[in-house]
Amino acid sequence: MTFVVHGLPVARGIAIGRAVLVVSSRIDVAHYFIKPEQVETEIDRVRMARNAVAEELHKLQASVALMGPNDAPHELSALLDVHQMLLQDEVLTGGVKHWIVERLYNAEWALTTQLEVVARQFDEMEDEYLRERKADLEQVVERLLHRMKGTAAVLAPTPPRRKRTAEDDDHDPTANDAFDAPLVLIAHDLSPADMLQFKKSVFAGFVTDVGGRTSHTAIIARSMDIPAVVGARSASQLVRQDDWVIIDGDAGVMIVDPSPIILAEYGFKQRQGDLERGRLSRLRHKPAVTLDGQRVDLLANIEMPEDTLGAVKAGAVGVGLFRSEFLFMGRESHNLSRLPDEEEQYQAYLRAVEGMKGMPVTIRTIDVGADKPLDSKSQREDNHLNPALGLRAIRWSLADPAMFLTQLRAILRAAAHGEIHLLIPMLAHVSEIRQTLSLVDFARAELDNRGAVHGPVKLGAMIEIPAAALTLKTFLKHFDFLSIGTNDLIQYTLAIDRADESVAHLYDPCHPAVLRLVADTIAECRRQGKGVSVCGEMAGDVAFTRLLLGLGLRSFSMHPSQILAVKQEVLRADTTKLEAWAQEVLESENPAAALVRV
Repeated sequence: MTFVVHGLPVARGIAIGRAVLVVSSRIDVAHYFIKPEQVETEIDRVRMARNAVAEELHKLQASVALMGPNDAPHELSALLDVHQMLLQDEVLTGGVKHWIVERLYNAEWALTTQLEVVARQFDEMEDEYLRERKADLEQVVERLLHRMKGTAAVLAPTPPRRKRTAEDDDHDPTANDAFDAPLVLIAHDLSPADMLQFKKSVFAGFVTDVGGRTSHTAIIARSMDIPAVVGARSASQLVRQDDWVIIDGDAGVMIVDPSPIILAEYGFKQRQGDLERGRLSRLRHKPAVTLDGQRVDLLANIEMPEDTLGAVKAGAVGVGLFRSEFLFMGRESHNLSRLPDEEEQYQAYLRAVEGMKGMPVTIRTIDVGADKPLDSKSQREDNHLNPALGLRAIRWSLADPAMFLTQLRAILRAAAHGEIHLLIPMLAHVSEIRQTLSLVDFARAELDNRGAVHGPVKLGAMIEIPAAALTLKTFLKHFDFLSIGTNDLIQYTLAIDRADESVAHLYDPCHPAVLRLVADTIAECRRQGKGVSVCGEMAGDVAFTRLLLGLGLRSFSMHPSQILAVKQEVLRADTTKLEAWAQEVLESENPAAALVRV
């Protein structure tokens, strides 16, 4: 039966494929694809974990047998028997083997996937006693996961494709027999570290239950240039493994089990989108110059050094934001030896510089916290707080000067090989500015003392807190350029958690207060002859391109996938005609309505 799930559109386009569910667990579970030659290794990991848990349960049963009836009630022994039966049940073990062999899931992912399949079967049972055995199954799986923790296999870069079946032909009889069904990812939530891992794989699109338009899950989805919907609430409970799914990233909906007529309609839309991207690709080598001769720098936002390939391919003239925190993701934050050391970071920054072929690279120092925890553990520990207002970004760095100096030394060393701009996030206080600049000087001195080669960097600050936007003159005394991070600026100005779908409707980049802060920042930088760019999601949204040009912005930084669409708007714009209109928008009580009248 066809049904529709609504969410928030965060990455445009249409994706059609089979559902791959990432099932949440009470403990950290890695999700990745293995290589075909690793199948037996993963099956062995499950088998060894099962044997170890069986031995644990056997010892518990033996100890219970030695206890008196007052110390160990009969129910405890019966419960252990149930756990042993579930552990050996072929439905569980055979299903896990199926996901490993057929889908090339790693063992943990296969185990949680089969848990979800079997748990739904328990939910559908009429007998209350049998329904309640689902909790026992979950406990057995948790034991297995704990046993497998720390024995993961090596990751493979590409997921398998599912071969076409007769059922597929019923949905899309026009496709040929050689068709491999694309995969779409469905999850309750995905951490930035998870997204980076899936970025190395081939998914046609994804949907999550939670998240907002500018959550970092959404941001990385746009960088992957795949259709995505977030904040779809119960999507992961409604969709089953292998369901046919359509993701409409333009409308923010997911269609499950679509009819042939709906499939044909969306297949047409998908082809139209491909044609439009083809037309835009012709602009790749055309300079971004407005009709009145204003040159506009279109820069790229990247997460990893390898992203520079896509940036250059899209025609970026530099990197306006290298989110360095993604080098740190997925490691244990409480164990400094697990964080990237100076040499590892230096090599990463060097690859980014070399990848941009002489064009400038702006590296933002580590910005963790809020929706970007270093690991799942720290995220769970912050659940009772509002981490967006806590120890994040520069506050985190200043609280750990040894870690911060390591990063600064690596960046300064990489600057000897090309033009690097150093960008500091989330500054708000003069004391923070002075501490930061002092540590930059100290890092230089450390390199000098050991005779290490390093280069000059331009120093910049992120304007993403209203307090910073209201004290621009102080900032411009100390920095060479400013970069407006509109995602957080909107969040903090409107008191909206941008990762919370329950208040997502209040997240408004067109709010007069937000536009005024952006406009004043651009104007003050232009008055003082300092560089200014926008690196938040507004920069890549074509709905704001003409407004930002009219306000005087000449440097935009966005995901490479958005560059060509923004370039098209730049090429069609005349800034002499946009300036007066931009001021009208600023003065309007309803800027969103005024934006469309141009």
